[in-house]
Order: sequence, then C-alpha cells, then structure tokens
Amino acid sequence: MPVAVITGGSKGLGRALAAGLAGRGWDLVLGARTAPVLQESAEAARAHGTRVTAVAGDVADAAHRRALVAAASRLGGLDLLVHNASALGARPLVELARLPLDGFRSALETNVVAPLGLVQEALPLLRASREGAVIAVSSDAAAEAYGTWGGYGASKAALDHMSAVLAVEEPDLRVWSVDPGDMDTDLYAAAVPDDTDPRPDPATVVPAFLALVERRPASGRYTASALVAAR
Repeated sequence: MPVAVITGGSKGLGRALAAGLAGRGWDLVLGARTAPVLQESAEAARAHGTRVTAVAGDVADAAHRRALVAAASRLGGLDLLVHNASALGARPLVELARLPLDGFRSALETNVVAPLGLVQEALPLLRASREGAVIAVSSDAAAEAYGTWGGYGASKAALDHMSAVLAVEEPDLRVWSVDPGDMDTDLYAAAVPDDTDPRPDPATVVPAFLALVERRPASGRYTASALVAAR
C-alpha cells in the first residue's frame, strides 16, 4: 500500500483528504495539534480498511516532524507528503499596518519553515519511493492581493516558490502547489468571522487532489477547480 503523511489532518481539508486517500487504499500518517479531534479523523479513515497512525503535535516542532516521518517508515515508506497545516498570523485577519509581527513570524514558521523542515526529514523516504510526491496546500491569497490577507498570503506565496525550487532540485519527485479555492473551514471562519456566506465543503475539492496523485502531471501550481474540470 502507498503511504501518505498529511499535516493538519484533524479536520477540514486534512480530514476530507485523509478519507479520500484511505478510500483509494492508502495507508496514512496524520498529524495535528489537537489529539482527540485527530483521533476522530484517524478513526474515520480507518473505516476504509487501511492503516492509519495519528501523531499529535505541532508541525513547527522538529521532534513532531521526526515522529511523522518515523511513523511513515514503520508503515513501509513514504510516497506522498501533504503540507496542509496552516497558521493565519492573526485571528481575525487585520491590515498589514496592524499585523502583529509575532503573528506574522508564527505564520511563516508554520506555513514555510515547518514544511521545509518536514521535507528535509522526509526526503530519504520520498527519494526511495518510485512515485514520491509533495503537495503544498496553497491559497488564492498567494497570487492575488486581498486586503487583510497580506501576512497569510505572503507566507503561502513563499511556500509556492519554495515548492517550485524543490521541484527543480528534486526532478525525480512530483511537487505540486494546489489552490483549493473557497472552503467552509474553521481556518476561514477564524480569518473572517463576520462572513456568513455559504462555502463549499472541503470534501468537494478532494477529487482534485486525487486527480493529481493518480495522473501525476508535471510539477507546478494548480487550482482545484481546473483539476476537477480536467477529469
């Protein structure tokens, strides 16, 4: 069975993607900070009959990153690494003039530094896989200038560029950045609590991620809407 590590795997897109991959026969390592909620996500994925290891912790912690990769190794290796854990930098979001610098540093640590640390830890297993791949969950805020989204968007833009460079340096891997589009998630609710407009369930974009894994297009940046339309 192929093995995937998903950070931010306790709810939202992480939980939906875990269920989608488990339904395709993937064994999983799920990481997130809140252990009880993470266990619920793991149990939901196990219902598909695959092996699922839940590793509670903060992806910004090097020991947690090592534990995620060690868990994948115990399952037999690592074929897919998904950077899904994200931090906003401020809750709710604010203009750059009022963005706390410590909050911005936190967003960079979770959204950029931690993914690089996890890649460095995971590269030996990814290189050993015949189909090693990395998915960085990005945002339209990485490419468009939206008021109050500057700190978060800057961190996601940095993640996009880092992923593009990784693809150049590791040509035997597939490295994809994916903008999933609007979703009904706790992260968005915390970012813009006054926005009550309905948004799609994260499960609706899972087919786009599965299409990437199954079709293995060239490394690059993709939108979920385009991937679904191309199926």
